[in-house]
Amino acid sequence: MQKLTKTQPDLLSCEKAEQKYKLSLLVPHDLDYFKGHFTDGPILAGVVQLDWAVAAICKYYKVQQPVKNVEVLKFQVVITPGIKIELLLQQKAENKYTFSYHSAKGQHASGRIIFDSLINE
Repeated sequence: MQKLTKTQPDLLSCEKAEQKYKLSLLVPHDLDYFKGHFTDGPILAGVVQLDWAVAAICKYYKVQQPVKNVEVLKFQVVITPGIKIELLLQQKAENKYTFSYHSAKGQHASGRIIFDSLINE
């Protein structure tokens, strides 16, 4: 029997205005990424936050190209189990997007993700 894993936050809501998306997320206590990541005070690793942002951009903006570069990546406040966060996404150019995570605790992380231009086949 295969054990089910929990690797994604719970989507509470999604709002779209122009080229911006605001996702309200709940970071569950049973997230697999918390296992063994600071037992006394688990935190969500930055690489997971970046992965979630890339996945959300690909889903909502229908991006299919691979990531080319990540710029101005900053982690300010740790994300802990059970917290409600907002993920803000914005398209800045054809292949350039920004993301930021916010909660009542402040801004958690932000950055700019550049995807490869269209691939000629």
